[in-house]
Amino acid sequence: MVAGQALAGEHTVQMLNRGAGGAMVFSPSLVQARPGDTIRFVPTDPGHNAETIAGMLPAGVTVQRGPMGREFVLRVTQPGVYGVKCTPHYSMGMVALIQVGPATSNVEAVRTAVARTPPMARRRFTEMLARVR
Repeated sequence: MVAGQALAGEHTVQMLNRGAGGAMVFSPSLVQARPGDTIRFVPTDPGHNAETIAGMLPAGVTVQRGPMGREFVLRVTQPGVYGVKCTPHYSMGMVALIQVGPATSNVEAVRTAVARTPPMARRRFTEMLARVR
């Protein structure tokens, strides 16, 4: 095993119909991770999925889409901010952000992309971006 893999962490994010943040949420909605960590998205209802968002990913990272109603594991390898949505509930604001490492090389690109998201998603993304460090 490579030393970096031994230090990799795993984060669990639940896909909820209702949570502390309201209806149709990821919990937690903001994850602080390190390169090499995995983010495990777990649906609590078969009507959810997790998908990364084009324009809200670090350079060189491609969009990945989890299946409906099934667990999706995302391994984050590049530092930066990753935007995530539940495809059927995107317009209802079911979104999340993953910040990988202290480097936020793409945070301005994410802020620009957020301006083009549905209103509820935009509000939630804006709240999360205020907590990105």
